[in-house]
Amino acid sequence: MGKGGRPDGGDGFKEASRDGCEQENMAAWLLGVNTLKIQPFKLPNLGPRDVLIRLKAVGICGSDVHHFKNMRCADFVVKEPMVIGHECAGIVEEVGSEVKHLVPGDRVALEPGINCKRCELCKQGRYNLCPEMKFFGSPPTHGCLTNQVVHPGYLCFKLPNNVSLEEGAMCEPLSVGVHACRRANVGPETNVLVMGAGPIGLVTLLAARAFEAPRIVVADVNDHRLSVAKALGAHEIVKVSTNIEEVAEEVVKIKEAMGTRVDVSIDCAGFNKTMATALSATGSGGRVCLVGMGQRELTLPLTSAAAREVDVIGIFRYKNTWPLCLELLRSSKVDVKPLITHRFGFSQKEVEKAFETSAGGGNAIKVMFNL
Repeated sequence: MGKGGRPDGGDGFKEASRDGCEQENMAAWLLGVNTLKIQPFKLPNLGPRDVLIRLKAVGICGSDVHHFKNMRCADFVVKEPMVIGHECAGIVEEVGSEVKHLVPGDRVALEPGINCKRCELCKQGRYNLCPEMKFFGSPPTHGCLTNQVVHPGYLCFKLPNNVSLEEGAMCEPLSVGVHACRRANVGPETNVLVMGAGPIGLVTLLAARAFEAPRIVVADVNDHRLSVAKALGAHEIVKVSTNIEEVAEEVVKIKEAMGTRVDVSIDCAGFNKTMATALSATGSGGRVCLVGMGQRELTLPLTSAAAREVDVIGIFRYKNTWPLCLELLRSSKVDVKPLITHRFGFSQKEVEKAFETSAGGGNAIKVMFNL
């Protein structure tokens, strides 16, 4: 985890392999723009409440790509070499003396954020907003694209027998969709518009279906991703453009596709155009939830939305979502497997290719490492 680590070969954490030789714990370090290198990563000592985990599945998130391409994501700036990655699952290798719910050999999904537990937000249960949060792969905290991590036991969730390690890693992006649906009060009486059919838009679609939204419309600029959304259960899809002058025309198309009132809009892109569309399409007294961070600042038509008492809410990551996500996967109410479009191993060449694939868009949705 982000408790420590440094890219020095001589002091790297060592583990005993099956043949008795010692192998260094290796990780993918972000060293500069478009520059990743697999180097040794020293782990901290195992504390009494910690778990040592061998990672088996690690996904690439859009924020990882932002860090890779720009050395920053929103206000999170990479200022020194950092191990990347935060979507992960693996196998327990060792547990601290006070960890009672896990044993070596258990397969687990990891919630990547470690909160302080002391601040007012943590005490109120909104620990995702903790100002002292240490989050995998969010500077300056090291991430999980590595052979092994040490992580607090309470943030390691045992996988049901019928849930794969890859699905366990997908709990992280699915958690974003679940948290958005919770914040927007999605339920059996809320018709939902999802703006954006990227990975987060698609998991939000899956979450809205699991929350029993009666009708879901997905809008995007990309035909392929819209076809994926349709295959995943969107009732209707709407092709839109990037031209903000076409908002009014496209809102008409969205309302026609919905066939009834839009109660909740969830913007998983986060651009002026997508938020303007969401605000205009949402019915009076409805809610718009901003999830995506496509732009650092937005200029929005809030006056008309305010006059219709459209509530605008935001989300930041998630809280208390892993148990529900695992139950949705166990019960097959959510199937994330179709989202995993590309798989790579953990070598220098494959790490570079994986990030190029994820950053390149195209038909890639979720790129996954199998370690």
